[in-house]
Amino acid sequence: MKILVVDDEQDVQALFEQRFRREIRSGELHFSFVFSGEDALEYMKTHNHEAVLILSDINMPGMSGLQLLEHIKEKYETPPPVVMMITAYGDDENYNQAMKLGADDFLTKPVDFTLLKDKLKNIGV
Repeated sequence: MKILVVDDEQDVQALFEQRFRREIRSGELHFSFVFSGEDALEYMKTHNHEAVLILSDINMPGMSGLQLLEHIKEKYETPPPVVMMITAYGDDENYNQAMKLGADDFLTKPVDFTLLKDKLKNIGV
């Protein structure tokens, strides 16, 4: 499964690579990392739906994760990628807005990687 992680915090890449070391080595999971909503759209344009799952932070400079989500759900209908939103602010407003825009799931930071791995298994990893 190819996963695109969108987060303005660059250290997220090392964290994911460490926590999913076994799955990456076995070829179960392939991660790509971009550091802004704008870069995520460019990645999706040039990689034509390679990512099955997008994990996006909500609070980023420039295009927010919610704006990215809205764009993805409007523009990429076939096949619609699964989009999980991640935020340090697990408040109802962000959650409700993300779900209204079509998010498939919602996680809070710090990410519970055991929970995330379980969710990935349910998607089909």
